[in-house]
Amino acid sequence: MSIDLYGIGNALVDSEYKVSEAVLAQTGFTKGTMTLVDAEQRQHLITLLEDASQITLSKRAGGGSAANTVVTTALLGGATFYSCKVSNDGTGDFFVQDLADLGVATNLDETRPDGVTGECISMVTPDGERTLVTHLGITQTLSPAEVDEAVLASAKYLYIEGYLVTSPTALEAVLKTQTIAKKHGVKIALTLSDVGMVENFKTEFNTLFQNGVDLLFCNEDEAKIWTGQPDRDQAAQALGQYAKAFAMTLSGDGAIVSGSDGAPVFVAAEKVQALDTTGAGDTFAGGVLYDLARGATLEAATARAHRLAQQVVSRFGARLDHQEVIQITGD
Repeated sequence: MSIDLYGIGNALVDSEYKVSEAVLAQTGFTKGTMTLVDAEQRQHLITLLEDASQITLSKRAGGGSAANTVVTTALLGGATFYSCKVSNDGTGDFFVQDLADLGVATNLDETRPDGVTGECISMVTPDGERTLVTHLGITQTLSPAEVDEAVLASAKYLYIEGYLVTSPTALEAVLKTQTIAKKHGVKIALTLSDVGMVENFKTEFNTLFQNGVDLLFCNEDEAKIWTGQPDRDQAAQALGQYAKAFAMTLSGDGAIVSGSDGAPVFVAAEKVQALDTTGAGDTFAGGVLYDLARGATLEAATARAHRLAQQVVSRFGARLDHQEVIQITGD
């Protein structure tokens, strides 16, 4: 049996809070970035948010960057599998059931280890920008043991979450998936994930690029930092040195992708009012990979994926649901 997409990434349950600019400033976290914290720092933030006037938890949902991408592909009708790690706590139960309900197969079973399942606090300001604070918990011990070679060998695409470069054991798992993918002719897609990852883990990312990347996903800021180019067009041109193809998103402006001849091509997107940018890049990647697995060109896949990303930023939450996907695609 062949699958469209095999993803590997963190397993997190998202807790989303709508906050003012003033409250965000009180937290001390840099707006629009992802910060890793320990259990004590996480509890301090929760206490601050709960003490702040009129700040309440608006949503709890399964999350994790690559998980959101895999879910998008599954909602579009693709066959998917997700390698990850959760514990046997209630949060882990929630995550496992959530993916099962969405039709995503996983390596997870009932004999999960003791520990704390990872959680991500998403603080959304009135301009729709999200600031993420993540306590990885047991997902930081993701290892090669969570990789299913037989399933990966049957996939059309492997999708690697860039956040995994922060963990030595997770990096080992990623390197194992690259080796398996190359052995079986599975195309390798990688996302840079976050500007903080690009700034602080260049050695690890270079190792992944040296092992071979067929398709790179990133946003404009990540591309500029990675390539050292201050201009979006120059950054796009430089991305071709690292991967066979790329898709660089430009917020609401669209994306620059590599065309059939490898040269950068701009694919416009319709402007929308963003309420919450959480999951936009993940959703975009899931849409692109679904269409690529069915033989579409990167330009065509990008044009359709823009519509999915536009919908996910126009309301709160990091993932679309079945009904939204049907309305967008007509399928």
